[in-house]
Amino acid sequence: MERLSRVIDSVISAGRILAAEWQRPDGPRGTGDKADVDVEIEQVLHADLLRLLDCDFWGEETESRLTGAKYCWVVDPNDGTADFLKGNRGSAISVGLLRDAEPILGVVYAPVTDNRGPDCIAWEVGMPGLLRNGQQIQSCLLHQALTPGSKVLLSTVARTKPELNAELCSPAMFTPMPSIAYRLALTAAGDAIAGVSLVSVGAHDVVAGHALLLSAQGVLLDQDGYPINYSWRKDFANVSTRCFGGSPLACNQLSKRAWNKLFT
Repeated sequence: MERLSRVIDSVISAGRILAAEWQRPDGPRGTGDKADVDVEIEQVLHADLLRLLDCDFWGEETESRLTGAKYCWVVDPNDGTADFLKGNRGSAISVGLLRDAEPILGVVYAPVTDNRGPDCIAWEVGMPGLLRNGQQIQSCLLHQALTPGSKVLLSTVARTKPELNAELCSPAMFTPMPSIAYRLALTAAGDAIAGVSLVSVGAHDVVAGHALLLSAQGVLLDQDGYPINYSWRKDFANVSTRCFGGSPLACNQLSKRAWNKLFT
């Protein structure tokens, strides 16, 4: 677990930069879905991670290196930037590691949340369960089904069409929140049955969350209900046009629903 511990330390340190940006008197710097702090954080993580393991690197903001190496770091320095700039809490730093195109490590850290406080969820292959804020937890999504008591995590735009989103998630409830990485991490940790993105995602958005889901026997499916994979690194910018992560039963059901109704 030494490698994971060092990654967690690096991500939490980067989280201090993100939290400080959030607290700026004039608000975070940037517009739209581009924040100045995103580049600053990725530069720090890029250096830290390659010192830890010198391999391929795919990030959202800085120059990537894709040579076909066995290992590849996959980084999003601030998943949920647009919400972050709008003043919505819950964006997250996401660091994943692929080995032969399989997620084997994930750290998702939301330094500014609504009511939980800083929240770091992590896992590396070989561990019996997740680490959440330094505490070992056990979560299993394998046999969970959509029920009136379960929760599906959607993006913040779901607030604009609450009735239709409630119908599409039924019989579960839905909760809108930033960051698909954090939605997947919360699902892996047992806070929800599924985390969903209805817009295109790149590898940087989902690899870390995918690793966390694997630790809880969950899945990450694309818009057609097939498992997302990372075999073709040339496709890292867009690994799916929608994604459904969590319980296999729930994600299979959700992937078949008429989400297009939200866009008409």
